Formats: sequence, structure tokens, C-alpha cells
Amino acid sequence: MSNEEKAILAVNDAFYQAFANNDYAAMETLWSSESDVAVIHPGWSPLHGYRAVMDSWHRLLSAPGATPVVCSEPRVYMMDRTAFVICTESFDETELVATNIFIRENDGWKLVHHQSGPRPQNSHVTQAESVH
Repeated sequence: MSNEEKAILAVNDAFYQAFANNDYAAMETLWSSESDVAVIHPGWSPLHGYRAVMDSWHRLLSAPGATPVVCSEPRVYMMDRTAFVICTESFDETELVATNIFIRENDGWKLVHHQSGPRPQNSHVTQAESVH
């Protein structure tokens, strides 16, 4: 694993740590304020722009009884100054599949998009099965 991949996974881990701790201040530092950003929370319409995205995180993280989300099976995909991580999000008895997209800025890797949604039953696809 390259140092860049390790750096992306560290930011991805920090994202889920902020989520688990309901830490809005930490969440805010992880998102790009220089690039266009978007988020699609499960069951929500897409939100575009820094303010709309951060407002959504504020609402989610300050909700009473918010359930910590745990990331597992993260896989990094690199493309120059852009990277994304696909992982499983788990909470309670629920599993979601998530994509987190990052861009490299002057001060490191920043989130520009997060989307998660239901994971179909028995959807663990092997690398061989995913080849066209």
C-alpha cells in the first residue's frame, strides 16, 4: 500500500471517527471548502454545496440517539489528485455500502462527496466476479 493510499485511509478513518463521536467540528475540517461538494444520505435527495452539506451533517450529528457508524472493508481507488474509497458502513443490524470521494488540496486530502445506501443481501462481490 502506498503512502498516498495510507493518507486517504487515514482521512476516511477520521471521517468515521467524527461520525461515531458526533463531532461536527472534526467533520467540518474533513470536507473541502475550496471545491464543489455533495452528499447523498440514505433516503435523502442529493445536497450540493458546502453550506448544504455541512448543515446536513450538523443535523445528523446533533440528533438525539444518533447511532455510531463503523466502516469496514475500505478499498482505495487512486486517480492522480482524486481518490475514492468504497466500504461497508455498519450500525445496529444494518449494513450500507458507501463511497467517499477525496481530492488532494494544498493541506491534504479532503472529502468532496459521500454517498451511502442499502447493501443488497449477499452482495459481497469478489474481484473475479466484478471483471466484465
